Amino acid sequence: MLNVGALNEGFVLDHIKAGKAMTIYHDLHLDKLDCTVAMIMNARSNKLGKKDIIKVECPIDQLDLDIVGFIDHNITVNIIKDSKIVEKQELKLPKKIVNVMRCKNPRCITSIEQGLDQVFLLSDPEKEVYRCKYCEEKYRGHRNK
Repeated sequence: MLNVGALNEGFVLDHIKAGKAMTIYHDLHLDKLDCTVAMIMNARSNKLGKKDIIKVECPIDQLDLDIVGFIDHNITVNIIKDSKIVEKQELKLPKKIVNVMRCKNPRCITSIEQGLDQVFLLSDPEKEVYRCKYCEEKYRGHRNK
């Protein structure tokens, strides 16, 4: 049995689809934070069969929950203080995403104005569709489904 030590303060991303932990690690820029990160991949799960888990020892305010919700809103965020889970946060699809993905429309203002933020708005929550704020181009990239 693998044993990864308890966190004093930080957060645990649980119920990540198996094989997606490295993608989330890079999307959240955890490699740029000065904190301890532990990734457990392909762990047994009653809910998912197999899952990944990411443990990060640093304050929760260093985590962008909107990015995590966009990647996969089924991930559970456990907030740890004094080595105990003090809060579990269920994620939702964020209404607005800024500078996470790029608009592919060559006629979009964001293609011309390089300093302009890339803003996408949730246009259809049922189908989980995001559209560019400026040109309404549908986001066609892949989330971690």
